[in-house]
Formats: sequence, C-alpha cells, structure tokens
Amino acid sequence: MTAPLKQTRFKIGGMDCASCAAKIDTAVRRLDGVADVSVSVTGASMTVSHGGPLNDDKVLRQVARLGYGIVKAEARTEGPAAKVQDHADHDHEGRDHDHGDGQVAKEVAGSSHLHNDAEPGQAWWRSRRAALTLACAAALLAAYGIGHLFPVAERWVFLAALLVGLVPIARRALMAALAGTPFSVEMLMTIAAIGAVMIGATEEAAAVVVLFLIGELLEGVAAGRARASIQGLADLVPKTALVERGGGTSEVPADLIAVGDVIVVRPGDRIPADGEIVEGSSDIDEAPVTGESTPKHKGVAESVFAGTINSDGVLKVRVTAAASDNTIARIVRLVEEAQEAKAPTERFIDRFSRYYTPGVLVVGALVALLPPLVAGGDWSEWIYKGLAILLIGCPCALVISTPAAIAAGLATGARRGLLMKGGAVLEGFRRITAVAFDKTGTLTVGKPVVTDIVAYGRDERSVLALAAALEQGSSHPLAVAILDRARADKASVPPALAAKAISGKGVEGSVGGVAVFLGSGPAAGERAEMTQAQRLAIDSLNGQAKTVSVLIADGAVAGLIAMRDEPRPDAAAGIAALKGEGIRTVMLTGDNRRTAEAIAASLGIEARAELLPQDKQRIVGELQREGLTVAKVGDGINDAPALAAADIGIAMGGGTDVALETADAAILHGRVMDVARMVWLSRAVMANIGQNITVALGLKAVFLVTTILGITGLWPAILADTGATVLVTANAMRLLRWRG
Repeated sequence: MTAPLKQTRFKIGGMDCASCAAKIDTAVRRLDGVADVSVSVTGASMTVSHGGPLNDDKVLRQVARLGYGIVKAEARTEGPAAKVQDHADHDHEGRDHDHGDGQVAKEVAGSSHLHNDAEPGQAWWRSRRAALTLACAAALLAAYGIGHLFPVAERWVFLAALLVGLVPIARRALMAALAGTPFSVEMLMTIAAIGAVMIGATEEAAAVVVLFLIGELLEGVAAGRARASIQGLADLVPKTALVERGGGTSEVPADLIAVGDVIVVRPGDRIPADGEIVEGSSDIDEAPVTGESTPKHKGVAESVFAGTINSDGVLKVRVTAAASDNTIARIVRLVEEAQEAKAPTERFIDRFSRYYTPGVLVVGALVALLPPLVAGGDWSEWIYKGLAILLIGCPCALVISTPAAIAAGLATGARRGLLMKGGAVLEGFRRITAVAFDKTGTLTVGKPVVTDIVAYGRDERSVLALAAALEQGSSHPLAVAILDRARADKASVPPALAAKAISGKGVEGSVGGVAVFLGSGPAAGERAEMTQAQRLAIDSLNGQAKTVSVLIADGAVAGLIAMRDEPRPDAAAGIAALKGEGIRTVMLTGDNRRTAEAIAASLGIEARAELLPQDKQRIVGELQREGLTVAKVGDGINDAPALAAADIGIAMGGGTDVALETADAAILHGRVMDVARMVWLSRAVMANIGQNITVALGLKAVFLVTTILGITGLWPAILADTGATVLVTANAMRLLRWRG
C-alpha cells in the first residue's frame, strides 16, 4: 500500500502574475523528494506534496533566490487518515528545523531587491519592490537633470540610472534560468535593455526599466485585491470573545476558544465562533457570511456561525468548532486550495506560454537580423525594432488572463455561499445540461410543517391548541411541526392530563376535562363517526402528499391538521431558472410515487420515485449516456454514489452540515436558485477570460505591426505589455462585484 503524501504549505510574497507562479513551480519541482507543487498567485501560497520528510530549508532558499518572500505555513497529510499522527510527526520535524528556518528566514529577508517583501501579505507601499521602483524613478529624474546641466555626461548618468533597476531584474533573470526557467519576462527585459544600450538608446532603456517596474507594481496591487476579497471573510471573525469561566466572564483571544466553552454574545456583536445557542434568542444577521439579507430568528439548540451578527438579544453559545475549523476558516481554506487547482483553460494557456516566449525571442532576432542581412536595412533601426518586439512579447497579460478571472470567480462565489473546488469545477458548470435533485432537504426544507387546519364546530386556533396540548414534550417530527405552528400563531396551549401515546395510532389525553385524541384517519374512524365531506377532505389533502392528523374531542371530529415537508421558498423559481437556460431538471427520491409526483407537479420538475441510492447512481449514468452533462444536487451523505457518478456533485445544506468532502461544489445556505447562479457565474467567468485573452493578444498584435512599420518604439512596447496586464487584471477584478 502506497503511503499517503504529506503536504507542506508556504505563504509567498511578491507574486503578481502566473509567470511568477510558473518560475516558483519549476524551481521547487527540481528539489529532491518533491512529488508535486501547486502555486496560487491570488492565494499567495504554495503547497508542496512529498512522500518523506521535506527539507524546508532548501525550499525556502530556492524560492528566496528567485526574489520572493516565503514563510512556512502548515503541513498536513492528504486524505483523512493519520491526521493526528501526521501533525505530531510534523511538529517533531518542525522542532528539528527551528534553528535552520531561523537562519533561512534571515537569508530570505535579504535575498532580493525586487520582489521580496519582508513578509508575505505586507502592504504594497512598504515592499522592497515599491522602494526599488521609487529609487529607479528618482535616479531617472536625476539623470535628466544632470544630463541637461552637463550634456557630456548624459550617457553615463542614464546608464547609472538604468543599472539601479536593471541589476535586480537581471539577477532575477539569471536565478530563474539556473532554476529551470531560462525564458522569463525578466530575461526578455534584460536582453532588451542591454541591446538598447549597445545601439546608443541608453535614455530609452532607462525609461523602459522604470515603466516595467511601475507596471509590475500595479500588477501586484491588482493581484492583492483578489487576495483581499477572500481574506476579508476571515476578518469578519472578531479577535476576542467573552468566555464564561469560574462563575464569571473573561475576554480571551478568539483563537484560544476551545470546543465546549460557553461564550457570551452581546447585542450588536459579531459571533466569534461556530456554536449552539444554550440560552437566549435573537435575530441573527448572516449577510456577511452567506449574503442572506433577511436576519434569521434563532433560539436555544439552534446553530450559529462565526462572523454573523447578533442583532438584539444576549446569547450564550456553546462552541462546537475551534477557530481553525469554523465555517469561515473552512471556506477560506477551501477557496485557497481551489485557487491552486488549475482549470483546463489555464493549463492550456500555461502550455502555450512555454512555447510563446521562446517564439518571441526567435521573432525578435529575425526582425533584428533579416532586413539588414537580406535587404541591406539599417542595423541600428532593425535591432531597435527587434528589441521592441521582445518587450511587446512579454507573456504576463496572457498568462494572468485565466487565473485572475478564475480566482475572482471562486472568491466572489464563496462570499455568496457558492463553494467550488477549483477552476476545473467552476469552468465545468457552464457545460451542465441536466441537473438531478434529491427531494428531502434539497428541493424541500427537510422537515414537515403544518400546511392546513380544518375546523369543525370550533375555530382553527382551538383545534391547534388542543392538538399542541397532547403533543407537548414529544420529539416526533409531526409533533414538533404542530408545536412550532402553535408558537408561531401564539396559540394558548392548555395542559393535558394523562396524555399517552397509542402505538401506531396516535396520542390521547384529557384537556380541560375533555377527552381528546389526535391520530391517523383510520384510527380516528374507529373512535368517531366521520361524514362523507370529512372523508373527502382527508382524501384531498392526502392527494397533495400531505400527512393528515384527525382531532377527536368528546367523541366527535373537531378538526383536521395537514402537514407536509414543503418545498423550499425558492425551489420553483430555481427550477424555472434552470429550464430557462435550457437545462433539464429531474427529481430523484426514495419517497412513494404519490408524494413525489405531488411535489414535482408544484415545482414543474420531472420525478423519479421509490429509488435506492444505487438507483439514483444508475439514473445519473443513464442521463450521461443520453449525451447530457449532469450535475447532482443532494445532501452529500446518502447521495454519495450519485454525487460521485455525476460530472459535478453539489452538496446542499447549511454551514458545517455541508458535506464538502464528498462533492465538487457546495451551496451553503440551501437555496435552489443557487444552482442556476453557479451556472451563471461560470458563464460570466468564461466570458471574462475570453475578453482578457482578446485584450492581451489584440494589443500585442497591434503594437507588433506599428513597431515593424516604425510608428512605435520601446516606450509604447513596454506600455503595451504592462498596460495589457493591468487591463486584464482589472477586468478580472470586475467579477468581485458580480451579483448573480
């Protein structure tokens, strides 16, 4: 049996485009013991998979040499097994390397003059990159001043200004080449700048280096916006909490809250941990986490999530998840991991860019050499044009076009409770042509509610009060439905005496001196005479897939109470939205055919009933053989076979109840409409990627022609590259404002 791979995670500072990620990926893969590497630009992270112990020092040094800030984040084992042992093993390894890591940290902090921040996540204006850009710009301005005052020294002062920025860039180009990436953006920039100096265009070379650095700085700022979007979720959780201990309350850091602690949440405070209410009730504003605009009233025994807002009452909450495993932490972790998983389009662009950059070098060389050699052109003129083509050909805008949009799409989905495990899943939603839904807990709420009260000889409130009196203290789902309705209607519930359950029939007792029975229709018929109208009313309600309880008082039928697991409020609209997109919908359920058909008829969906889990899997396969791309929506537990068989499996539930591990995607707050929103988000992301690629290649094509015609030179060439990169990134960031 193959031992599970361990994963060590690092946070990286200074990455601003996919070219950066590619250089880091290539360099780290060359280290001994590394099985796989995943790098996320927007997550500012890298996960290294390895079979045995990983030499962290070598990883830190390898990345630092490329000019990026890096710190170790965490380690874990792939798969659920051996998590505790892996943690212990890794703790031991961490102690073994403490001294080495400290030394490497010093080397990392001082290893770069271009990209490396003191710490990953540092504000951009405090980074070394910003300092270098400012220094290079100041040197260029000084060169203009000195050159004006002393024309004889002009070339040398511009050369000095050029070296301020070019030396760090050239160093990074050399280190990337040694680490396996010879055709980097920095290499193109270095060749172009040196070539410009050789043909006497030193002033332009110095200006181009400044523009290049400004462009990279802007790219970093734009990339930081995508990171901030998802990290903003983590900031929703308060840093401290009021914990009940020793008969009093004390304020402690939220990270130190333990499972089982009881915390006090005051009105207006954010809830600092996932938990269950043990005292009090209040309206909970879940909009910051789920996007749900209407506050939910919650009381004892109901779950609350970290980051949500307690509106009006004092609550005592028993903590059910540590800070590292609460709902928001899981969402952030899932999205970060998803951003490291490349979409098919992104993988294609990466493969294309491997040939694109060497191709640009060849084209630049041909433009510089062929016209002078073949047609007797001016060497300086055509070398200048060849150098400009090197700058035009920088692949930054092209390679960032896809990951920037994918990352923004994953982040904006997560902020609205739409979680997808990677770019491949996000991209796959646009191809969905059929959606198979589970019924209970997916299309329906998952618990029965009272839908109809029919009174005979008394009012509806009296019927409800008598029924609730018999059901007090019961945990049966139908009893809970009646008690919930009594509370909602503020019905006064009298006490019941000698109440007892009669197996298979119902419950009886005495309420206010009146003998009362509540049970099924056949059982009630044994105790009281029913009229034809009453029997027809029961049959009509049963025909709507409703369970009917008959109330008998003093030997006569006093009323009927009908209950049903009702469809979610937006179920019909959600199904209609999918149909409007040309997507076939079908409901798969283990319920009886009459119940299934009644629910399906109210929602306008095709129904398949009386199914076992393996039957649901079989039907998904049948739909796929019909040529359909199938998404399966369920609870992620008893639907596991069908979820695994579908092209995309979607778990629907609330917060920690969502079985994220068993599905490709998850809908956090149980809205059927969110399935359609995932499709719309996927289409919006793919349209954005198409726009980005068009901008990236279109601008390069235009400036390629104008350069060869002699209309534009080095300055416009670098503006074409950095300008396209900033435009593409800004366009991708528009997805952060997507509302669905």
